[in-house]
Amino acid sequence: MAVRQRRGRGDRARRRECGYLLAGLEAVVGELRVGAHPSAAAESAAGESRGEAARVLAVSAGRSRLGGSGADGWVQPDSIVAEELSRVAAAWRVAEEHGLALAELLAAARSDLLGRLRFRDRTEAALAGARASATVLAGLPLVGIGLGQLMGAAPLTILFTSPAGELLLPLGAALACCGLLWTDVITRKSTA
Repeated sequence: MAVRQRRGRGDRARRRECGYLLAGLEAVVGELRVGAHPSAAAESAAGESRGEAARVLAVSAGRSRLGGSGADGWVQPDSIVAEELSRVAAAWRVAEEHGLALAELLAAARSDLLGRLRFRDRTEAALAGARASATVLAGLPLVGIGLGQLMGAAPLTILFTSPAGELLLPLGAALACCGLLWTDVITRKSTA
């Protein structure tokens, strides 16, 4: 359960950071479309943004102001949204190297990110039933033990005092946990 909760917290944090990134990209694109220099646009957008987006925009603005590549500021391999940031960095780099309109490329990167997030959300919603079924199935042995106890079969006595129970209880718990984790692996592959 701890593994599932930690992954859930990580997924929520990633989703939140992607939202901040979308807002930051929208702000920088808006600044660029009114004629701001890329470093000034990134600096202004950094002031309006939150989370990783604010930090990356500030680094990009600083690099651009000092004559470096603003795209290098978007490369953050340790970030929770490193994959998304690398896509934006690639768009920024193409604009710098080939003289293309940065606002249009960043708008396209933002649209791509938004499309990916919507697809992931739809896929996760479609898989919610499968995840709920796996959770219910993992809990059924507990229901069986409870019913057996109510009927007087004393499964708890057998599980906690007999040699067979000493083997079956941890084995059953391990198999239930493995089943839940395996379900998570299968559903994660379809949303990746």
